[in-house]
This record gives sequence, C-alpha cells and structure tokens, in this order.
Amino acid sequence: MFGLPAGRFPGDYAAPGRDAVRITLVVASVFYLFRYGLDRPVTATYALFAAIALGGLSKIPGTGRQRARTVVRLLPVSWVLVAVGTYLSVRTWSAVAGMLVVGFLLAFSAVGGPRWAGAAPGLQLLYILPSFPPYDPGTLGARLTGTTVGLALLAASEALLFTGPDPPSYRERAAAAARRAARCATLVAAPPYTLGDAEIEAARETGQTLRSLNVPEAERPAGPGVRDRALSQTGLALRALLNRLALLAGPPCGPPVPAVTDVLNAVAALATATASRLGSGPPPTTAYDALTGARARLATFTAAHPAPPPANPSANPSASTAPGLPPAGAPESGPHLPSADASESVPDCESAPDCESAPDCESAPDCESAPDFPPAVLREHAAVLDVADAALAMAMAADLAVGGRKRALGAATSRFWYATARPPALWWHRAYGHAGRRSVFFQNAVRLALALTAARLVAGVDTLPHGFWATLAALTLTRTTLDETRSTIRRALTGTLAGALVTAGLLALVGAHTVVYAAVLPAVMLIAFTVGPVKGVGWAQGMFTLLVALVFAQLAPTTWRLAEVRLLDVLVGSAIGAVIGLLAWPRGAHDELRRVTAELMRRAAEIVVATSASVAGGTTAAAPPAAPGHRSLHHELVLAESAYAQYQSEPAAFGGGRGRPARPAVDWQAALMAAHHTLWGSARLLEPPGTGLNPAAAGSLGALGDRVAGRMLQVSAALDPGGDTPVAPVPLIDPSLADFTAQPPGAPRRYYATASWLASLMTDLTRIAGTGHGGDGAPGPRDRR
Repeated sequence: MFGLPAGRFPGDYAAPGRDAVRITLVVASVFYLFRYGLDRPVTATYALFAAIALGGLSKIPGTGRQRARTVVRLLPVSWVLVAVGTYLSVRTWSAVAGMLVVGFLLAFSAVGGPRWAGAAPGLQLLYILPSFPPYDPGTLGARLTGTTVGLALLAASEALLFTGPDPPSYRERAAAAARRAARCATLVAAPPYTLGDAEIEAARETGQTLRSLNVPEAERPAGPGVRDRALSQTGLALRALLNRLALLAGPPCGPPVPAVTDVLNAVAALATATASRLGSGPPPTTAYDALTGARARLATFTAAHPAPPPANPSANPSASTAPGLPPAGAPESGPHLPSADASESVPDCESAPDCESAPDCESAPDCESAPDFPPAVLREHAAVLDVADAALAMAMAADLAVGGRKRALGAATSRFWYATARPPALWWHRAYGHAGRRSVFFQNAVRLALALTAARLVAGVDTLPHGFWATLAALTLTRTTLDETRSTIRRALTGTLAGALVTAGLLALVGAHTVVYAAVLPAVMLIAFTVGPVKGVGWAQGMFTLLVALVFAQLAPTTWRLAEVRLLDVLVGSAIGAVIGLLAWPRGAHDELRRVTAELMRRAAEIVVATSASVAGGTTAAAPPAAPGHRSLHHELVLAESAYAQYQSEPAAFGGGRGRPARPAVDWQAALMAAHHTLWGSARLLEPPGTGLNPAAAGSLGALGDRVAGRMLQVSAALDPGGDTPVAPVPLIDPSLADFTAQPPGAPRRYYATASWLASLMTDLTRIAGTGHGGDGAPGPRDRR
C-alpha cells in the first residue's frame, strides 16, 4: 500500500531501514498510547516488547504479507507463554523449571520449518518477560492486552507498509520445471533422440532453481505437513527427471522401438499435465494412466528380449568392465573415474562392441526384428524406464501437494506414507525423528535451554537487579559453536560498554525529565533497528542498551546506575552462554555432520549389498521403502540434511579443533545425493515382479555390489576415522575376481538397470572427496553450495 523505493536507503540499509520504520511506528504508537494516553504502564511495557520480540528479535522469513500471517497465527501461542510465565514466576524454582521446559520446546520447534525457527527467539522473549518478578497475576489482563495490541499492529504494519512483489512460490518454480521437462521429453522422443548442449544447460539451470539454497526461506517446503512433504518430493522428482532426460544419449542402434518413443511422449504429456496441476488445474489422471500403461508395455517388451551371448565367447570375462565403471585395475581416484555423463552414456552401434552381438543390427535399423536386444539397447530401455519412474513420482507428489489428503491419484503408501496421516501424527513423526543427541535441532535446543535456565537461576538466587537482561543476553548471544559464541560475546561486551557509557551520561544529564526520553526514543529506536542488522552484534547491543534505558526511565525513576546494571547483566548472561557453549557440543554441526554422514554411508552400503543380492536372486519387496535398511537410511538422511543446513550457516574457519589432524575437504551435498540415489534406486529395483538372473549375471552383479559397498565403507571410514582405521584402498573391480563378466550372456534389462544404478553411485562417491580447500574439512567458498 505505502511503498518506498529501495533506492532511498543506501545499499545494505534498504531492507533493515524499512523494517526499522515499521517497528518504530508500531512501538512508539502503542507505548505512548498506553503509557501517556491511558496511564497503563504494564500494558505499555508488554505492547512494546511484544512488537520488538516478533518484529526485531525474530527473523521470520517471507514477504510482509507472509510475516503478517505468521504473526497472527502465533498470537494464541503468545497468550499462552505470557500466562504461563506470569503464574510460574511465583517461586524461583518454578520459574527455573518453566524456563528449562519452555525454553527447550520453543528452541526445538525449529524442526517445524523456517517460520518456526525464525519466530522462536521472539517467542522466548515473550516467555522470559513475565517470568521475572513482580509476581502479580492480577495484571495478567493488562499483560495480555498489551501483547495483543502490539502484535496486532505489528501484523498490520507488515501487511500494509512497504510491501513489494511476492517472489515466485515453490509451486510456481516446480510448474516451470515440469514444463521444461515436458519440452526435453518431446525432444528426445524425436530425431536425433537426444538433447543439444543448450537444452541440457537449460535443464540443469531449471533444476538448480528447485534447490533449497536458491529458494527464499519462506518458500521452502520444509514443514512437517502433507503438502510441504509432497511439494519437497515434487522438487526432488523433477530434479531427477531433468537429470535423467539430459543424460539420455540416444539410441545405440538406429531409431528406437515404438515402445520407447511412446513412453517418452507419455512423459511429456504427464509433465505438461503436472505443470497445470501445480497451477491449480485438474488432476493429471489421464496422462498418468497413459504413462503407466506405456511403461508396462516397454518393460514387458524388454523382458522378452534378453541380451544374446557375447560375440567372442573365448574372451577373458574377467578382463571386461562393468557398464559405466572404469577399466579393470584403474585407480580409485583420478581421471579414470566415471563422470556424471559417462555413467549413463552408451556407445554408437557402429563402434561399440556390445552392438556387434545384435543379429541384424545393420539390416534392421529399428532393431525390432532382432530376437534378442544387444546390451546397449537394454541399457537404453533401462534409462527410459528410469525416466518414466521419475515422471510418475513427480505427478503423484504434485497431485498430493495441491490436493492434500483429497488427492486424485492413488499415492502409494510406500513412498508417500504420509499421504493419509493427520497433522498431529506428522508433527510427532518429525519431532520424534530429531529427539536424540545426534540431531542438531536437539543439540541447539538443549544448549539454549540450559543457558536460559542457568541465567534465570542466577538471577533468582543472587537477586540480580533486572535479571531479565541477563537472560535476554544469554538468548541473543549463545551460538551453535564455541568460536562463534566467543567472537559474538567479545563484540557484544564492547558494544554494551560503549552503550552503557553513553546511557550513563544521558541519564546523569537529563535526570527525571521524562519528556526528553520520550522525544529521543523514536530516533534511537529507528537507528538501532537500522544499524544493528548491518553493523553486527556490537552495534546492536550498544544501541539496545541505550534503547531499554530510555524505556525504563519513562516507567520508573532511575539514575545513571541503570547503565551499570545493564552492563553487569550482559556480562553475566555472556559468561553463562560461553560456559554452556563450551560444555554442550562446542563444535556445532561440524563434527555431527561428519559422524552422521559416515553412518549414512554405512547404511547405504548395507542396502547396496542387499539390493544386489535381491535382484540376483529374483526377490522383491512389497513396500520397498519399508524394506530392511530403508527406514534406517531415511532416518540418517533426515539427520544429515538438518546438520548440513546448520553447517552452512556456521563460520567456515573453526579454531576449536586446534591440534587435530587436518581432514580432507568434503562435498557434503554429493554424500546426500548418494544416499538419495541409494534409496530411490533400491526401491525401484525391488518393485515386483522380479525374476532371478542366470548364474553368470548373478555372480557379476554380486561382485559389482560388493565393490560399490566397499567404496562406501571406505568413504565412511575417511569421514569419521577411528584410532586404527585402515587406509588401504578398495579396488573398484578386481581383475582376478571369479565369475565376473561385464555383459553376461542372456542378462535381462534388470541386470543392466542395476549395473547402471551402481555406476551412478560410484560417480557420486568420487565427487564426495577432493573439492575445495580448507583445513579440518572446512570447505572454501565454492563448497558450501
């Protein structure tokens, strides 16, 4: 409504300046109305701090309208916190116990997504304020009135003042990606049956727009609800679909069979229908059924044409190489490792030896008349079926994201287990998954709850004057790592000292003339909320010291010694924060990310071995994600992703590990993608019906699975080594390995699909180590993406 061009604020001060104007208008209005207009100081105090809590201390993501909706939804929570804090302040022990429980719950609520994480500090303040004396339940009505008016005006200002255009939502981004996937599928279904460089780059860039790091916090589907979970899976499925379409290298033996082009055309139609669905269009039921049928026909057609015997049966089978893997005896790292493109590419019919075995590849360009398909064609069919699987998952997830529990497509309970669950059950599942010391959400909640509890205990036992400030200092200065806490405290104390000196001089000079304090307060508030976010915690603490002194000087007579009390309280709160930071997980997510990623690789290795054995033996799983090992790997993946998200916000240079040996830099996202690929590939390969492989194919597949699992265990040991961890390399393929044949005679498409999956996992593993620079595994600027 009342827009203000960003150019009127210089550079970095534009957004904080607009926020400062909003907060200042709200705080000044409610404080002066209740303090001087209605002579209700208690109501004025709570109105002021409520607006500061959720407007200044909290970092709620999103546009103004989005923040306004969040503030309105949090109003009942604020009432409960004020009421509970008021009644528990009757005794020091009850206030301390309440601080421990409420402090932990509010900090742990960050598992609910960015909005809860951003609002948590402000909600903490709304509980801290009434938990200190005086104990006066009779003023609860005035406290709730002030809280309500302050937050209501804050929400109104967020919705009406300085509004700007809303960024594209995640659904809009996903719809654009679906349209891009439809175009790619249309292109690969027609000559030359592959994408050009420009289209591949466009697909890659479109997939990048769905990465959480490239999406504004308020638009990220990170909540525990059905729609957020489904929208997140929509993004993952779209990224997988775009990547698989880009890696299709074209048919190796002339034009593909009609069953292949039928699948690709059906993928294009389903992607188009999914884009419409994400824009609130009709469910893609018809297109979904069409792709399901086309996929089934291709799978049945391919299963009836296994690979023929090799053209040169006298060749040494152990000297062959697996599809997409390096030559026998190749080193584990270096230029011979498979690249992302090489793992999926197939050779031309004229030059590739595996096309020579086609009985009439040259005379029958479409290869339809061949009684058996050559291995290159079987790999092509496996890749196309992978594309179809990704498209079906995309459509189901998108329909669930739009329709919620009233979805039109029958989402499988295995992959979309949450489709029928109610919100309390989903919240419980999210909280239970992080309720352990290996979760960074749990660690952060325990750390902050202990700091707040200790500050409240010291304030109560020692009757610390204005102990509220000590607890507030512990809240705002405790960080996730010891180094960051120490650096923050140093700057905060410097800023507080400077602010205390200015405050003491002002109070001594002005004395009891409250009209001066009332006149100066808006200007100080405007400067504090503009400069603090840009200049850092030192300036913020210094300006806040002056601000609270101006407020309290208008509520009760005071002297220059108020500045001394403020400095003492901040010093006490800072000391408590430093001690707790030293004792409770001082390295933050740095160590936890290594531990959980190492466990991730161990779980993935178990699934690789089990899946390879199941495919070789012809067994399936009725519900693959619930198969043994899948639930454990998914749980480790959730922990690893939350640790990685926090790790990106922590300082890259961490000095707490001095004296430790330097560790190699790690591409953490490659490790997460390897786990995702393990889950998705295993679930796809274990779907019924399953037929067993012949002895040659079964032996080769078991050998490949063992080698990939061995590399995963080696990566796990490197990430979290023990005192006597062996460092001997694990070869990718042992040339003397018995029963290994790269292209076993009579191997069906399922063999080549599994081999392609194992090759893609090996590609992921080669990307994990060796990127960027930085001691102790701290990546350089490029490695935190």
